[in-house]
Amino acid sequence: MKRKILFISGIVVILLLSVGAFGFWWMTQQPLYTPGMVRAEQNLRGPLTPPAQTGDPDYWQVEDDIKLYHFAEGTGRNVLIVHGGPGMPFREPLAGLASLTGDYRFIYYDQRGCGKSSRPINKFTSQNMYENMTTLDKTLGLGAQIADIERIRQILGEEKLILIGHSWGGFLASLYAAEFPDHVEKLILISPANSLVMPQPDADSDLFASVRTRLPEDRVAEYDAFMKEYMDFNKLFTRSEQDLIDMDAKFGKYYLSVVNLTEDKIIEQGEPGGWMTWGMYISMGQRHDYRDLMRKVTAPVLVIHGTDDLQSEKASRLYSDTFPNARFAAIQGVGHFSFQENPEEFNDVLKEFLQAK
Repeated sequence: MKRKILFISGIVVILLLSVGAFGFWWMTQQPLYTPGMVRAEQNLRGPLTPPAQTGDPDYWQVEDDIKLYHFAEGTGRNVLIVHGGPGMPFREPLAGLASLTGDYRFIYYDQRGCGKSSRPINKFTSQNMYENMTTLDKTLGLGAQIADIERIRQILGEEKLILIGHSWGGFLASLYAAEFPDHVEKLILISPANSLVMPQPDADSDLFASVRTRLPEDRVAEYDAFMKEYMDFNKLFTRSEQDLIDMDAKFGKYYLSVVNLTEDKIIEQGEPGGWMTWGMYISMGQRHDYRDLMRKVTAPVLVIHGTDDLQSEKASRLYSDTFPNARFAAIQGVGHFSFQENPEEFNDVLKEFLQAK
């Protein structure tokens, strides 16, 4: 039977908001990634120029020991889909893109550290926390993921990319645009993660708190106990890839219990990531504001928001208010997966934007 997994993209994008659980030391840390590092080829494991390709039609070789699984639907102009999660790749095309496949080739890929792509870390053996943090950041953090998008652009032979980013993928695509504004033709952000600024200016978009307020009263205590364990940073580097996957899956069950999604609105998603999620959280730290560089991006930007999303409209509008050439579109009565929940209206909004000169 076809396996359907709904593990909300953006499931843990608010993780670092709960700084009290990490203590003063973690709260005061600066981000390990700052925009501009990738373009300057700083803090990367390998060069921005990808190695020779192996000829395997299902994989791109982005570093000598890192390959990325991908598939595509449609013919025409290439459009790269950046999935969310973090670490929840798509296993089927987005329903809202179906009628556009005669003009566009939508390319889906599994980010490093999740799905069928390379997972370079299973378990840490070092007791040196700082050493582990920097290794994780360099291997699976924001810089590594952004560099992969640039390597994909080169492999595809595109001078400029059209990017569609969903949830955390919208955040990643925005960072890529800030690093490489001259290589972006258009940018579509679907319910982009509320991570442009930390601490977050919109407390209403704390996903964990939103789930908690919607749980039945008799489940709140168990949820609180789970979140205490989940956010115990001191235990992070004692865990394995599978441990982290299992914990994220448990939160996914809490999320599913408080949202109203029927089976036909659930998109099939692939094998989740573990360490790659934490790699990106450690990269961005708890104090940053990425908006200044994004204000220099002149490419057209479309931000799509579902009015029933647990993430507030204010959080999504932070993106459209930041990019100078952006428009905002709200789709009524849908949540985080507008492309599945109302594919017809999603298609209309996207088609108009893609075909605009």
